[in-house]
Formats: sequence, C-alpha cells, structure tokens
Amino acid sequence: MLQHDDTIAAISTPPGEGAIGIVRLSGNRSLSILSRIFRNPSGTGRTDFPSHLLCYGRIVTDDNRAIDEVFAVYMQAPRTYTRQDVVEIQCHGGTASVREILQTVIHAGARPADPGEFTIRAFLNGRIDLTQSEAVMDVIGAKTKRSLLCAARQLGGGLGRKISGIRERLIRLLAHLEAWIDFPEEDIPAFDLDVFRAGASAIADEAAGLLATWEGGRALREGISVAIVGRPNVGKSSLLNLLLAEERAIVTDMPGTTRDTIEETLSIDGLPVRLIDTAGIRDAGDMAEAEGIRRSKAAMEQAEIVILVLDGSQPLHASDMELVAETTQRKSVPVINKSDLPAAWTAMDIGLSGRASIVLSARTGEGVQMLREAISALAIRDPASTEGIVITRLRHKTALEGAASAMDRFLALLEAGEPPELLALDLRDALACMDEILGVTAVDDILNVIFSDFCIGK
Repeated sequence: MLQHDDTIAAISTPPGEGAIGIVRLSGNRSLSILSRIFRNPSGTGRTDFPSHLLCYGRIVTDDNRAIDEVFAVYMQAPRTYTRQDVVEIQCHGGTASVREILQTVIHAGARPADPGEFTIRAFLNGRIDLTQSEAVMDVIGAKTKRSLLCAARQLGGGLGRKISGIRERLIRLLAHLEAWIDFPEEDIPAFDLDVFRAGASAIADEAAGLLATWEGGRALREGISVAIVGRPNVGKSSLLNLLLAEERAIVTDMPGTTRDTIEETLSIDGLPVRLIDTAGIRDAGDMAEAEGIRRSKAAMEQAEIVILVLDGSQPLHASDMELVAETTQRKSVPVINKSDLPAAWTAMDIGLSGRASIVLSARTGEGVQMLREAISALAIRDPASTEGIVITRLRHKTALEGAASAMDRFLALLEAGEPPELLALDLRDALACMDEILGVTAVDDILNVIFSDFCIGK
C-alpha cells in the first residue's frame, strides 16, 4: 500500500441493497478512466468534468452497453480526501450494479484497493496524521453518540494537536540543550537548570494527564462489560430488564430461573455497555445449575465492572457476604434491591457504608438512574486538564508511557547534575515516542497493524 502512484478503485458503500451505491477511485488516471466509461444522456462521451461538480449520465462497458444511470463527480487534487485526483460514481444501490461498475473501472485501468488504502494515501500525502487515520474507523464503528463525538474530535485533529504541542516543546528543549553542547564557544545563553526543570516538568505533567484518559477513552471506543451477579431471586434479571427497558430475561418467583449468562448491549450515558445477566450463585442443585454458576463466576472475573445485587427485604445469607468480600477490590457497584418492600437490613449493617452502594427497586424503577450514573463514573474519568481529548488506542498509551518514563529519567539526571549529553538522550527518546503517535517517523509494520482492520473503500 505504500506504493501509491497508481490508481485504485473500490466500492465505498456497504454490501447489499440500498438507495445509492458508490464506487470510488483515487490516483492520476481517475479522470481518464471516468472519461472512457462515462456517457452523457445523449449518448456522447465527455472529457470536461468541472472539479467538485456532479454530472449526470450513464456508465458503459467497452462495447457501449449501458450499466446504470449515475451521478459522477471528479475532484481535482489536492482538494480531495487523498490529495490525489478522486472520482466518485454514484449509482443505484443494487449489488449487481455497483459490482459491474467496479469491474468496468478496473478493466479501464484501475486496480482494486486494499483495505484502508484511501486513508493511508491521505496519511502519506500529509492530509491527516496517524491519530486522525485511526479515528476514521472509530467514527465508522462508533456505537453511541458519545463514542462518535470522541472519534470526531480525534478526526478533527484534537489529539494530534495536543501531541504536536508536546512535541514542539520537546524540540525546543532539545535544540537549546544540543546547541549548548555543540557550540560552547558561541554566544548561547548559559545552561539554566530552572528553565529545563520547568519545561520538562510541564511536558511530563501533560503526558501524565493524557495517560489518565486511557481507561475512559478505551471504554468509549470499545465499550465495557458489566456483569450482574448475586444469589438466586435477588432481582438480577429484573434489573437487566429495567436497564434495557424491555423484557429480555425471564423473571419468576422460583429461584434459579436463569441457568446461563444472558448478554445484551445498551448505551449508558453515551457509553457502549455489554450487560451480562448471570445465574444465581449458590450451592448447585444439579449439573446444569452447577455449569451456570461456573459461567457466572467466570463472567464476574472477566467483567470490567460488577453489579452486586443484594435483596434488601430478606435476611442476608453467607453467600451474600462472600460476594461482598470478593467484589471489594473490584470496580463494583453494590445494589440493594427491593426498596419497595420493608428493609431487613441497611448498608451500614454489612460494612457497605464506605462503598458507593445504590438502593433501588427493580420493580418500580426507583434508583435506576443513580445506578446508570455510578456505572458511567466508574468507567470514565476524564481529567479536565485534557480539554476533552482522550487516548483510545493501546498504541497511544504505550508511546505516552515511554515518553513519561523518558521525562522522569531526564528530570532525575538533571537533579543529579549529569552531563547534558546524557540528558539529550532522554529528550530524544521522549521525542521519538511523540513522533510514533503522529506517524512522523512511521514504519511499515506500525502502518500495517493500524490499517489492517480498515474496510475496503475507506
């Protein structure tokens, strides 16, 4: 994909039937290919396609057989997505139509695009940085409005500008340091410990602030898993139905109705959530129930957040207390259910007063909004200092950790009075980490990983 001087083509709309289908081309031969296969309504050919203007006509094969009525638009470089000449052919959205137009385009001189090849050309031609390239698929894959806003902010260059700002300050520090090292006889300001300490500390603090957004950013992009656990008949399935606002799980007065995990997805405060209702945890009565309990415990271990449901209207059991103890060190929300019935105990009675427990009624819905807010607060903690910019990829996190580590070493060496030559090494390491995030010094294996999940046509 790094050889991007040929002309590529792909279907850019989803497979299946739809109102419109789009075939996209990018490369130097885009206009000549369009001229070869496009006919005006009168049947005449056309070579004058004003840039960024829709033209009505038909696409034809080499033997002049009409395939479909289309709108075609030629977009002249550099005002295009890839900064190359681009053509888009908008036809009817039938599967056969778009496929035959694509084959006609390829026969006329284009080649099939690889997944993500349009976007990698945009990156290689300097239209977007690597963080914006990644955000393209995040926008496409966003499951909630909040996820979309996060991805759109990154696509608009928010994260890239933040990283670029850190990078520019690193370059200034490094330039000052290296000038002092290389040209001691020149009239260069003396090495000022306070200036370097303040500059490096500010960079370290900003990197740490971005690192603190990792969990929330990843949650917005990928979603989180939330397991509902508890003894049988405490209201787990009722709580699932309440959160989903539909009767998804069977609810009866008979303990042990749920024998297997039930998974559903929903949005909580704009956060994609995979909600897992589990079988009641108790001493199993048969092999089927034992397997359900095993799966419940596995779901509890794997979930990022645990909702522990307790029946506030009945005396507590030993298994309740075991679950309370098991979830103490986890991201968890204790829920005291059945608040519509007389209370048999309180949170203080079992040492929950120090944890953010929720009292609610799965039957009436009282307290459910507090539970939603508690889940959101556990999943996302956006530091105000980042101005809404978050990191969403493990690649970003790893690079920022490397930069933060390099800055810590720099500050330690600075305080120890080590020579500037050693200090410069750590600044270069931190700068390399920033360059990696932006793709300033991108290497093929990094690009292959990033673009491997892209869809064809984008």
